[in-house]
Amino acid sequence: MTLADSRLKELDNPSLSENERVMLRCRVAADLIHKGQYEGAREALGELWPGVGQRPEVKRLLPVTAAEVLLQSGTLTGWLGSARNVQGAQEQAKDLLSEALRKFKSQGKHAKVSEAQYELGMCYWRLGSYDESRVTLEEALKGLGDHDGELRAKVLIRRSLVEVWTGRYHEAWKMLDEAAAFFEGCGDALKGRWHGQKGLVFRRLATAEGRADYFDKAIIEYTAAIYHYEQAKHERYCGTNLNNLAFLLYKLGRYKDAHEHLDRAEFIFTRLEDPGNLAQVDETRARVLIAEGLHREADRILAGVVKTFEQGSEFALLADALTVQGVAWARLGASERSIAVLYRAADIAEGVGALTIAGFAALALIEEYGAGRLLTQAEVYKAYTRADRLLKDSQDAEDAARLRACARVVMRRLAGVQLHDKNFSFYGAVQELEAKIIEQALEETGGSVTKAAKLLGLKHQTLGSILNQRHRRLLRKRTPAVPRRRSIIKEPPEE
Repeated sequence: MTLADSRLKELDNPSLSENERVMLRCRVAADLIHKGQYEGAREALGELWPGVGQRPEVKRLLPVTAAEVLLQSGTLTGWLGSARNVQGAQEQAKDLLSEALRKFKSQGKHAKVSEAQYELGMCYWRLGSYDESRVTLEEALKGLGDHDGELRAKVLIRRSLVEVWTGRYHEAWKMLDEAAAFFEGCGDALKGRWHGQKGLVFRRLATAEGRADYFDKAIIEYTAAIYHYEQAKHERYCGTNLNNLAFLLYKLGRYKDAHEHLDRAEFIFTRLEDPGNLAQVDETRARVLIAEGLHREADRILAGVVKTFEQGSEFALLADALTVQGVAWARLGASERSIAVLYRAADIAEGVGALTIAGFAALALIEEYGAGRLLTQAEVYKAYTRADRLLKDSQDAEDAARLRACARVVMRRLAGVQLHDKNFSFYGAVQELEAKIIEQALEETGGSVTKAAKLLGLKHQTLGSILNQRHRRLLRKRTPAVPRRRSIIKEPPEE
């Protein structure tokens, strides 16, 4: 019998009131959620929670008890929805948590308000809404007193996660340092969380500052996190840190070691039937395969990853996967699809506020296509200004180096084709100039081929033919062609 089972046996006590039974179920569920045992938490809630997408019936309960049911239902909806990649789960979780928050506020339960905000901040983070997540977690901290040390430490870890994903690594480190005193004396589960987050920050700082010793520290921290999670029997979080360690080893060029840790993580998430985390493991493996030059294998894996993320609502993860897919397609020569998916990745990420990921997609577009002629000079320039705007707050030296490298590519393109350029051809240079002038004409005339042709001194049919035959990339800049109507008056047959 598990500890959860033994605690739920208390439900047989006839002296318990209905509200006491409900609170017992909620306490057991909260403990199981903390351990990453989401199916067990669902069983612990029993009939209180119908499942993802369903609102629990709480009218007959006392206000505080009702708020607790909504809190655990919302928390579980967010985590289970992420693990199973359920479409709309995060929005549903936000609704439940917001209702719980309002009820706790009305009852003056300030610590529980902060707990609801803590979970609500994680929902925003999963959606890629990092600014909203940051604000919500800051509000959670304001409601905590000196006696709420454990919850304060957890909130600081979540806050540091937001800062890492937005490229603000020193801010993340300050938050972890603030919580250090608490974690030194806590149990394995919280120590695992502490070491795992330190590993993430060390890895990002190592790249940002070019510190090889930080890479070593990150490996030590991830290994410690895996150990503590194994001791606490928190398999799901153990798998997450195995994936994080594999990503670090990939960045260091240790591909064989990365695959070994990914195999362990894949085994855990497959057994837990966790497609969301399994997709993240597969995305890391695809990165390793691309680095090894195994682009077709990476493409095959990425197809499943993108499909999984498209079925859910974690748009930042989807945009990240689409960017990797765009690079894989570029290496395989599928240029049109690659360019389209990189634009899509940037648009999705920027749309939800995941600016760093959007910036990476724009950089990938320049890195893969900036030097060629599949993108016009104007498109390359726009991609660079977009990346520069999106990554302006990044503290990462690698991001800055990529931006500088892309700036050199853009400057070469804007300087025009030079006689001694590599792979120079006269007809290629003429076509590039032709594309530049046509693009300017289309932009000036709002995409009207007829007006653009007149501006260029060409016939409508001639410009249409040039676009279809030599500059198909410019077709999306024109307004949709309107089919010419045929006369309803038939010509008389020739005698």
